[in-house]
Amino acid sequence: MRHEVRFSGFGGQGIILSAVILGRAAAIHDGKYAVQTQVYGPEARGGASMSAVIIDDEPILYPEVTHPDIYVIMSQEGFLKYGAGAPEDAVMLLDSELVQDRPGCTFYPIPATYEAKNTLKKVIVANIVMLGALIATTGIVSEEAIERAVLDSVPKGTEDLNIRALNLGFDLGKRSKENETA
Repeated sequence: MRHEVRFSGFGGQGIILSAVILGRAAAIHDGKYAVQTQVYGPEARGGASMSAVIIDDEPILYPEVTHPDIYVIMSQEGFLKYGAGAPEDAVMLLDSELVQDRPGCTFYPIPATYEAKNTLKKVIVANIVMLGALIATTGIVSEEAIERAVLDSVPKGTEDLNIRALNLGFDLGKRSKENETA
């Protein structure tokens, strides 16, 4: 099954790294096809940034996301620029501390930044919390694959923190899915 995932937020949140980790989980650890793209430019300095991943069971012939069905939004500006026009049949994860608007599609409010800051004491892992929530709500890749991809991707010495962030995200995603909002 094909999925087109669009991540957005602001520069410095790890939006591109999140997409790279998801693509790695799919292609290396779950045996699927994946391609990842990103937007560089002034976005890297705090403005809205975007990265995307296509995951499919079949070879991917065109590498650009044209009809995202899953959105991961980690800032209000990212929502306005990349998520506000999401179709009704899409699924969206919103960082509930940073995004005020609500889409017209199924969405899961995830307090990723709040929990990273207050539970883990490191706001820098909010993107990993959000990745865990993404997997828990969509099942786009296996939990084992995303865990292995996180461990392959994070700096040495931060593995424990990042796995705790991922597990926190799994829990937040499962709780949000239980209280599904449409």
